[in-house]
Amino acid sequence: MARRRFTTEFKDGACALVMKDGYGVVEAARKLDIDVSTLRFWLNKRGAYTRPPEPLPPETNDPEVLKVRIKDLEARLRRSEMEKDILKKATAFFASQHP
Repeated sequence: MARRRFTTEFKDGACALVMKDGYGVVEAARKLDIDVSTLRFWLNKRGAYTRPPEPLPPETNDPEVLKVRIKDLEARLRRSEMEKDILKKATAFFASQHP
């Protein structure tokens, strides 16, 4: 089966169906007769899956709000530490490779 090539305009239009017109990814892919993973890749390249930064909550001394904030910050810290460890291992691996 030959590989299909799509123009940038087609890709932009397909992504606009999902991002602006409210179509689901699967529904849009079926209507356009393309693979769902292809459409998801195009959406990812266009930043459709990046979350906007969360607004900072107003300053408060409410214990429940502070508990939620602490849990969120701890989760972010765990993720950052995991990413740092992965980068350390990757750096060590590539540094040990000889050109």
